[in-house]
Amino acid sequence: MKQRVALVGRTSPHAGTSGPEVLARLQAGIQDLTISQRWMAWLRFSRRFRRYSFHNQILILSQRPTAVRVAGYRAWQEMGRQVRRGERGIAILAPIRISDNQGRSEEDEQELAVGFRVVRVFDLEQTEGPEPPRPLDDLGDLTPGFELSRLLEQAADLGFSVEFADLSGERHGDCSHALRRIRLRQGMGSAQTLKTAAHELAHAIMHGPAFGGDRALAELEAESVAYVVCDGVGIDSSAYSFGYLASWAGGGEAAVSMISSSGARITRAAGDILEGAGCPRPR
Repeated sequence: MKQRVALVGRTSPHAGTSGPEVLARLQAGIQDLTISQRWMAWLRFSRRFRRYSFHNQILILSQRPTAVRVAGYRAWQEMGRQVRRGERGIAILAPIRISDNQGRSEEDEQELAVGFRVVRVFDLEQTEGPEPPRPLDDLGDLTPGFELSRLLEQAADLGFSVEFADLSGERHGDCSHALRRIRLRQGMGSAQTLKTAAHELAHAIMHGPAFGGDRALAELEAESVAYVVCDGVGIDSSAYSFGYLASWAGGGEAAVSMISSSGARITRAAGDILEGAGCPRPR
């Protein structure tokens, strides 16, 4: 039987937004992504907040689009900084977990998420104090050591061969699950080659036989993953327009549902690729 997930409660004196209001803001934020400029803004934004879920990324973006680093009130205090008086926190959703140790040893005990509560975080610019230590995720904007070879190794780990070939037309690359093969166009510049490799690797990860979407959705997801990966290593791939890729979703509740699903998949795939390339998710 499917368990209903509840949104409950408020937190601390710094919380002031009800659960329904947060969900309404979340829905509006997701719907905004059907506009291509909003979609690109989220892609740039998601690179800085990979440790947060897609839904919380949307909540942070909608409330404070200039945010660079967020943490809870006490977490900032532990770093020696203090939230400025009068600053309003950013409402996000935190899971409510309970222990599930039925039939398990203490070492194997697991936690189950049974609902969500509203908590507030604050951006670095809303605090004052000594410069905080940089999180692992932000060490070296260009992610030193990130090489094309790392992406090719990930493809091999998935069981895909990678070939450089003279491709017809304007194709930069392709991915065949039937042949377990990725092809990249010969003679491209290093940045274009890396972006294309990230795009085709995203296809390999996300769009196997079990994928139920159409070509437009697959391209939206793969190019969005490539954008996030490139942004993570300091390559600006914004010359590639995402407008036509975002427009497939249209508007209305169907778009909210589809974009929400894609956003979570993009976040996971981009995180997996960056982690495999030596840029682990922060803890």
